Amino acid sequence: MRITIAGGGIGGLATALSLHAAGFGEVVVHEAAAEIRPLGVGINLLPHAVRELTELGLAGRLAAIGVRTAELAYFNRHGQPVWSEPRGLDAGYRWPQYSVHRGALQLLLLDAVRERLGTDAVRTGVRVEGLRHDGDLLVGADGIHSAVRAALFPQEGAPPWNGLVLWRGTTWAPPFLTGRSMIMAGDGTQKFVAYPIGDGRLVNWIAERPLEGEPPERGNWNRPADLATVVAHFADWRFDWLDVPGLIATAEAAYEYPMVDREPLPFWAKDDVVLLGDAAHAMYPVGSNGASQAIIDARVLAHSLATTGSTAAYEELRRPATTALQRANRQQGPEVVMRLAHERAPDGFADIEAVVPLAERAGIAAAYKRTAGFDPAELNERPSWSVR
Repeated sequence: MRITIAGGGIGGLATALSLHAAGFGEVVVHEAAAEIRPLGVGINLLPHAVRELTELGLAGRLAAIGVRTAELAYFNRHGQPVWSEPRGLDAGYRWPQYSVHRGALQLLLLDAVRERLGTDAVRTGVRVEGLRHDGDLLVGADGIHSAVRAALFPQEGAPPWNGLVLWRGTTWAPPFLTGRSMIMAGDGTQKFVAYPIGDGRLVNWIAERPLEGEPPERGNWNRPADLATVVAHFADWRFDWLDVPGLIATAEAAYEYPMVDREPLPFWAKDDVVLLGDAAHAMYPVGSNGASQAIIDARVLAHSLATTGSTAAYEELRRPATTALQRANRQQGPEVVMRLAHERAPDGFADIEAVVPLAERAGIAAAYKRTAGFDPAELNERPSWSVR
């Protein structure tokens, strides 16, 4: 089977590696950009995605570029702790959770594809237009502005915007809390996220709030941000353990992005075409799931093709799961604990237990793990999607 992959991002490259591991030898990635460069800022890879990359033989390389996340902690806008939990190996998973630079991960996958499939397996400067291809199957992994998706659903239009804007940046800064903590602070409307990437000295941060008027380009992750504007919105967010405006003001790079997603689709596959990753199910960046879900798509698609000869099992498993996740993220996913704390105690609290009881906080976290596919027991016990 000759397989063409549209898109050389994380999803497309993970698909090439997964197909190769499943025994498919004729796989080519077409990337529209003339050169694949390490763009972007930080992302998180949750244990279910790390499991798949480990089974692809990339555990050592991944450990070399990532910070092994120790905890996830939520705070209100005053810096008071709302909820925290261990992550990765510390939470009983058989695989760690990593915070990595998106570009570094993309180059890691690119190197592995070229090593295993050959230097010609990734062809840059080649754009897949619509549904035209010269293989037996076209995999549309070409992102939120997918040309393949647009050809399948020509009436869809631009991705819908929810009224919020994200500013994403990286800053060289000293460690905070455990040194491997991922933190989120906010009130359900305005939010700040931070975690270390690289060697741990570079802090990735995300600032989020409502935006008045029409947003700039939807789905462009690389639009430069005005740092002074961002600092002004978070000027009083100084905590004992983190100076938020100081972190923003000294960023080495920052980008502006309207929070958009895509509507769930009635189908992903038609004839000799199938969608994957953001092209299939772009979702709000809530719960750190975008890249992880694309990697899981890749593995399940390869397994489906290798074991059944079709994409039907892939779509049957993945489309309902990601649809539920898209909808959960629209409701703030596990981050809803910050909104609840603010609604019930807007000026802060003396005892979080009296505001959002432990059982409620733990239940929210556990429910999201089940929806997103990384409940610890279920993930540890699930059979592998490797086929040989």
